[in-house]
Amino acid sequence: MREHVNVPPVHRAGNLFKNAKKYRVLLTAGAIVVSLLLLTGYTYWPRSPIALASGENMNRAGLYDSWKKGEVVVLVRHGERCDRSDNECLGPKDGITRNGSQVSAEVGRSLSQLGLAQTDILASPSTRTAQTAAALFGHPVASQDWLFDCEKMNLGQVMAHKADDRNLVVVTHSGCIGQIESQQGYPHAEISEYDSAVFISLDKRSRPVIRGVLNPEDWKQLAIKGGN
Repeated sequence: MREHVNVPPVHRAGNLFKNAKKYRVLLTAGAIVVSLLLLTGYTYWPRSPIALASGENMNRAGLYDSWKKGEVVVLVRHGERCDRSDNECLGPKDGITRNGSQVSAEVGRSLSQLGLAQTDILASPSTRTAQTAAALFGHPVASQDWLFDCEKMNLGQVMAHKADDRNLVVVTHSGCIGQIESQQGYPHAEISEYDSAVFISLDKRSRPVIRGVLNPEDWKQLAIKGGN
């Protein structure tokens, strides 16, 4: 008697192989699509807040009108650090340079042209922010300890110190500004320049929104536009 041997159907094995191959192709295609989406998003999503000095960005953001209404918060980075520069120190080594103080004073003159009658000012307690604030406004400025703790800082804290119908200028650090930028959708924003500023105002739903960035060399022209 012949022994009966069961042989697996060849067509089933072939189908399994084809299905596995198709599955791998789909996985590869899916991975490529996801990578392209991530790359596209990183490329086209704003890396940093817009430059307010470019074109009519300041007007488009409504910041001149918002400033007159006392609806703006400005985060200003301190001036040039003495311990990271070869320029002459203004005072202690942990402060700013004389050059940094002069730049801060120029920014302050431009800021004053926008009007400071309804503006409150706060600064971090560090030497460099205190010196910057004094150069900006021509007098010592009240300090707040929480402004030095950048890791714990959030925009809610800042807004809690803003009075109704009054602008708020905060002299702080690049780490604190970067922390808030990251929380507001700019995790890859460039590090703030010395004496640069991030402008924040409320949207139609009364939520604080970053409107853009202003570098020190751009302050003068914008202050002139604001006065027109």
